[in-house]
Amino acid sequence: MANFAIMGFGTVGSGVASVLRMNGDAIAERLGEPLSLKYILDVRDLSATEYAGIAVKDFSVLENDPELDVVVESIGGAKVALEFTRRALMAGKHVVTSNKELVASHGRELLAIAKEKNVNYLFEASVGGGIPVLRPLFQCLAGNQIEEIVGILNGTTNYILTRMIRGGVPFDEALKEAQAKGYAEQNPAADVEGLDASRKICILSDLAWGREVLPERISVQGISGLNLRDVETASKAGYQVKLLGRAVKLEDGRHCAYVAPHLVREDCPVAGVDGVFNAIMIRGNAVGDVMFYGRGAGDLPTASAVMGDVIDALQHREKRRNLGWGEGGDLADTGELSMCWYLRGGFAVPQGCREIGGGAVLTGPLSTKGAKALAKKLGAETILPVLP
Repeated sequence: MANFAIMGFGTVGSGVASVLRMNGDAIAERLGEPLSLKYILDVRDLSATEYAGIAVKDFSVLENDPELDVVVESIGGAKVALEFTRRALMAGKHVVTSNKELVASHGRELLAIAKEKNVNYLFEASVGGGIPVLRPLFQCLAGNQIEEIVGILNGTTNYILTRMIRGGVPFDEALKEAQAKGYAEQNPAADVEGLDASRKICILSDLAWGREVLPERISVQGISGLNLRDVETASKAGYQVKLLGRAVKLEDGRHCAYVAPHLVREDCPVAGVDGVFNAIMIRGNAVGDVMFYGRGAGDLPTASAVMGDVIDALQHREKRRNLGWGEGGDLADTGELSMCWYLRGGFAVPQGCREIGGGAVLTGPLSTKGAKALAKKLGAETILPVLP
């Protein structure tokens, strides 16, 4: 029998327990042995729940139990979760997490501890929720040189943009709708300002190219400043506005990553991804473009990915997953990227640009620096990149 524990019994942690309850027999069959939830660590009182008999409040109980194989970290944040994850790995426990903040900011350190202790630190659920994307990236696409990753990485912002595009709802009203439906927190900054997406594109970049990219080192622009007029103008011209995380490998071998709202052509698969769904497109030099699509959040979808990692960790008890990345390399500035741009304002159509109505134009290919210089010269009210 294999034993695991859950740290943090909120949305994800309780979802993991539910998945085990629903699919325990099938999981045992795939694993080749029964899987038992031995502990739930949480500050809340669980004495009135069905889990009263396995609820604990002292982490050292988990740390010092030689029969405990895997710890699921679903506390969130990068303070208590970081301390407990370090200690669990040092104690020889496999650790599975959905915590993108922890992985993005401290993944290199934690993976190094896991390697030293010959245990697994797995985090499939940290990027796409229930969408399997990290394992395909480092395993199924291992025969490729990854050239680009681009994705809708936050369901809250995608829901808001969908309401703006399909319903003509201003940003503030769409945000209130998202909060009322439970898609957005009362403090939505991590979502609408792009912080959540930045952590996820950093993790994807780390895995794709083996070098650490910290969230604070990349350019991040959210959707709080988007004007409904720009969303409508883009839509009439055959484009959708999507908040994208993008990571690109340049010809000189360097790579860059950033988050920003983009205009996306309607014939691009990403453009049709609406509501709270996520989508990640990966381009390999052998496979071409592949896309992973599904629910990027929620208790059971995220718990599905977590449980997959629990099974994977147990199946690789003797020989751990060879997973990790090194120190940050020479990260290219986004100013070096070349693409077309959307500009809107009360100016005459500049040479080399195409008018699309609503006082907006699309430029030809320009570097980010060049586009910003042109926007400043023209006095443009809005400047947005167009996904190549």
